[in-house]
Amino acid sequence: MTARNTIAEWKNLDCTYDGIFRAGRNGVKSILSPLDGRSEFVVFQTGKILVTLPNSAVPVYYPLISHPFRGPAKAVLMDLDGTSIKSEGFWIGVIEQTVCALMGNPSFRLSKEDIPFVSGFSVSEHLKYCIAKYRLDADMETARKCYMDVVHRETREILEGKGRENAYMPAPGLKKFLQRLKESHIKIGLVTSGLYEKAMPEIISGFREMDCRKPYLGDPMKFYDAVITAGTSFGDGCAGTLGELCAKPHPWLYREICEVGLGIHEEEFSSVIVLEDSAAGVLAARLAGFDVIGMRDGNIEAAGLTDLVWSMEERLENILPCILGKEERF
Repeated sequence: MTARNTIAEWKNLDCTYDGIFRAGRNGVKSILSPLDGRSEFVVFQTGKILVTLPNSAVPVYYPLISHPFRGPAKAVLMDLDGTSIKSEGFWIGVIEQTVCALMGNPSFRLSKEDIPFVSGFSVSEHLKYCIAKYRLDADMETARKCYMDVVHRETREILEGKGRENAYMPAPGLKKFLQRLKESHIKIGLVTSGLYEKAMPEIISGFREMDCRKPYLGDPMKFYDAVITAGTSFGDGCAGTLGELCAKPHPWLYREICEVGLGIHEEEFSSVIVLEDSAAGVLAARLAGFDVIGMRDGNIEAAGLTDLVWSMEERLENILPCILGKEERF
């Protein structure tokens, strides 16, 4: 972790949220919290850094490990929402509709200050925030069921061609970017904190949009070398999973897709690069051991995490020279 711009703005803490570590004691040099306050970095005199997530449903401390990227890449791991497909507005709208239903108030609207807390993290965290802030008379199970009802209705209409137009639009240049990676025999993994039911309509719609003209990418499940989601929801006839409990910013989605999905293990992590637009995604990738290229139209800069990324870029095509090993640094 090197000081560039935003780290000077991080807040110095006396202790971690749980009181386990204190600044100036037992080898702890400092405890820092980024601008969004959603993580805490325990910096030791030895240079070792532990990261904890105060808002996580699972109490954890992860070491911040580093395998500096060296091109050419063997694999590119790409986030879905915001990085591959522009859909954040749609999913924020789903959260808003969920709160409307739980309140029984169809005129309810989220405020501007809510946006950082209802995008970029898991659905559970988004709902937990709304329940607490708006004092909703609903537990998490009720809220999740309401959310999934909205998702099923909205995505069904989109897949039938009757829903909101431009809900899932490929990022500018995505098709050519993916084609170039394929031509260069670089493995491509797609990683999302969204549930399977949320992610699949988005992926399918995005590829359908890109395949309006030749050359065709085809079936996304065959095009990508691996795809991982936060799991599936509970329902009649469906056991469901708890994958979302440790979705981003936990590192396991990135770690699993690389080691299990792509067969690339830690000794080769320096040949893997992650593309992300969210603060949660940056943390997840870095805690998994990967360098990250950040996309500027997300919330990485607002969260104060630009110090954790390899570089910040606006367009996918700007990233190709680095991935192909033609530039050492952007």
